[in-house]
Amino acid sequence: MRGSVNEAQAPLRVKYKDSPDSSMVLDHAIASSGDHSDPFHSRVEPMDGCGVVIPVGVHQAVGGPHDAPTPGDILCAALAACQDSSVRMVANLLGIELSFLEVRVTAEVDVRGTLGLSKDVPVGFQSIRCEVNLKAKEGTNPELLKKLSAASEYCCVVQQTLKNPPRVQTQFNF
Repeated sequence: MRGSVNEAQAPLRVKYKDSPDSSMVLDHAIASSGDHSDPFHSRVEPMDGCGVVIPVGVHQAVGGPHDAPTPGDILCAALAACQDSSVRMVANLLGIELSFLEVRVTAEVDVRGTLGLSKDVPVGFQSIRCEVNLKAKEGTNPELLKKLSAASEYCCVVQQTLKNPPRVQTQFNF
């Protein structure tokens, strides 16, 4: 679907202003495994009924074969996809014509925490870098490009969630 972000968002802005409760969205994913005896492989469906199932593997750094994207790879992909769409949507709103856009995300983790080898090493990524490489139509005002970077970083839901993490609850049902 090509078109104007402003046209697509205008009725939503009115709706959400008039009825703030209608702005709440619930995203979800389900992970499962066909072979419950395999500790190294599963799959995740990022949206019920979408028909997309992503194979998930375990990183070699923690003993897995690393023959499929790991949860860390999928986290990086989520940030890259969100930042990419944020840049494209904000560029559209600002009237900036992009001729190239690539978002590369890298995350670094010290797996000693995960393996329980050191209580001084936290479990989780220690750093995440998001690099946005873009080219705009020749003659684009540099101030407009500054607005693009600030606004697209600000409205990237995944990036803002990583910077300001919400409370996460886990419930085990036996």
